[in-house]
Amino acid sequence: MSNPSATTERQIDSNLFITVSGPPGCGATTLTEGLAEALNCGYVIGGDIFRDLAEERDLSLQQLIAKAEEDDTIDRALDQRLRRIAEQWGAANKAFILESRLAGWLAGNRADLRIWLDAPEEIRIERLSDYEVSYEIERPAEREDVSLRHLDDEEEIGPLLRVREVSEAGRYESYYGIDVEDQSFYDLSINTARWDAETVLEMVLTAIEGYDPETDEGAFTTRDVTL
Repeated sequence: MSNPSATTERQIDSNLFITVSGPPGCGATTLTEGLAEALNCGYVIGGDIFRDLAEERDLSLQQLIAKAEEDDTIDRALDQRLRRIAEQWGAANKAFILESRLAGWLAGNRADLRIWLDAPEEIRIERLSDYEVSYEIERPAEREDVSLRHLDDEEEIGPLLRVREVSEAGRYESYYGIDVEDQSFYDLSINTARWDAETVLEMVLTAIEGYDPETDEGAFTTRDVTL
């Protein structure tokens, strides 16, 4: 099934620069869109930037994915764009949401709030549409509500997902010395299998609304990633 949307009637006045990260099917895009609506702010989805790179190179998404496996300039181009966005909004003193697997790392100490979402693999597989399994990079307006059965069954999707995650983790470690399994610096870490999308959104909004910089005793610091 596809991830449900998350909506709320809450409107919060905030100037926090927030990152949202997690593996495919964790609900990061759903949360990002819900936060942007509640905070009345802009957002960027990392997959949209990847799609832009494919269009600029006149490549299909699948071709660019394959090229990224053998050419580090693809990942680096994507991450450099995300870093520039983080630098811009980290200094803007305005609310903004940046979503990508490495958003927390790339924004680093520029981010006011870094969020990690996850769920057991079998739950994430159930949530994914076949477009998301390919690379989870379709723009929200272009996603289709299609059945996983289009890819035969979940036993087929699971190995594909694991291969992708292992490949990306290896590239991040090789390029930047990043361990994507390191969640120690995130301010919020949520297992989205335990609550529905709207409840997860409400939990995060409560944290944002309750944040007071005067009583903030300090975030975990991270090194500045060299791209």
